[in-house]
Amino acid sequence: MIKAKKYYGQNFLTDKNVLKQIIQAIPKGTQNIVEIGSGLGDLTQELLKISRVKAYEIDDKLIPYLKKKFQKELECEKLKLFHQDANKIDSFDENKYLLVANLPYYIASRLILKALEDEHCLGLIVMIQKEMALKFCANEGESEFSSLAVLSAMICERKMLFEVEPSCFNPPPKVTSAVISLIKKGEFKDFCELWSFKAFLKDCFKSPRKQLLKNLKLHREKITELLNQFELKENIRPHEICVDLYLEIYKKLKDKYERK
Repeated sequence: MIKAKKYYGQNFLTDKNVLKQIIQAIPKGTQNIVEIGSGLGDLTQELLKISRVKAYEIDDKLIPYLKKKFQKELECEKLKLFHQDANKIDSFDENKYLLVANLPYYIASRLILKALEDEHCLGLIVMIQKEMALKFCANEGESEFSSLAVLSAMICERKMLFEVEPSCFNPPPKVTSAVISLIKKGEFKDFCELWSFKAFLKDCFKSPRKQLLKNLKLHREKITELLNQFELKENIRPHEICVDLYLEIYKKLKDKYERK
C-alpha cells in the first residue's frame, strides 16, 4: 500500500466529483497538458482522456506504480513520465502547454510563477491552498491583494473556480484547498523587465498594511506626484492600488531597480 509522504506535501485527491470539475474547467481544444505531481495517477487518468500528458513525479516509490498503471499510454507516448523535481526545471515543455495539477502547498507559489514566466505556458488550472488561491485571484481593494495578484493579473484572466474540502483527500490536509484558473493573455516582457518589477513589488508590499508612501519612502516625492495625478489619497495602502498604476509607478522608478 502506498502512503502519502509529508515531506513531499502529498495529499492524494480521492473525490471523483472534484476530478470531474477540474476536467470541465480545461479549455476546449487543449492538446498538450503538463501535470506536476501525478501521485496515484487519478487525475492523470482523466487528463489522458482529453489530451496527451507530460507528467513529473518526484517520489521514486510512485514511479514503478505509475509505469505499470499507464503502461499502454507510455508505450504509445500519449503519456510521458519523468522522475524529476519540477522545481528544478527551467521550462516544463518545449511546446505550448496547459499546466493542470494538484500542487504541493509548500512550493505552489514558486511553481505557478515559474509557469507564468514560461512563454510556452498557455495557462494553469491548479489546486492549491485556499489562502494562496485568494492571493493570486484577489482584486485591488481586497485585503488579499498582493504582489502575486499584481503579477497574475498583468498577464492572465483569473478565476477562483471552487473550493475543495479536506475530506476530499487522503490523508486530509489541515486546510481548505481551492482550484484556480489562470489563462494567459500576454507575457511579462510586454509590460516590464520582470526581475526589476518583482524587486519593485517586494518593496511596495514589504509591509502590506502600511501606507505605500512609507514602504517607498526613499521615492516619496515621485510617488506623491503620481498619486496626485491620479487623484488618489496619499495614505493609500498597497492593496488599494490597481495593476495599471503599479506599472506607472514602476516606470518612474525603473532605473532604481535595474540590475547592478
